[in-house]
Amino acid sequence: VEPVDDKTLLENAIKGMLSNLDPHSAYLGPEDFAELQESTSGEFGGLGIEVGAEDGNIKVVSPIDDTPASKAGIQAGDFIVKINGQPTRGQTMTEAVDKMRGKIGQKITLTLVRDGGNPFDVTLTRATIVVKSVK
Repeated sequence: VEPVDDKTLLENAIKGMLSNLDPHSAYLGPEDFAELQESTSGEFGGLGIEVGAEDGNIKVVSPIDDTPASKAGIQAGDFIVKINGQPTRGQTMTEAVDKMRGKIGQKITLTLVRDGGNPFDVTLTRATIVVKSVK
């Protein structure tokens, strides 16, 4: 038996109690709650890029209109090979998205490859991204 701190014990007890109430109840820790709030509010600090994974690489699905990404000329089909100089190959989608999102007004440099050409850098400033459900 390994010692467990009180906070972990309490959180797991709450998770256990709520998981058996009904299929709609769950306990969210502070990080999970913040992520849920961000995804349901429809706005966040980021670049305005919808991304996907392809063969272990991060690929731009499409830039969102009127965002830093679309204004910088990022195009659907571009591959993001580095974020702030760190290679993205081998990162999960969640890790890459977490690195691109952040505090509004901060700069970030993406290294992109377009159509199998040479890598090039694009420096963007994070802004408030409002996701519109209907266009």
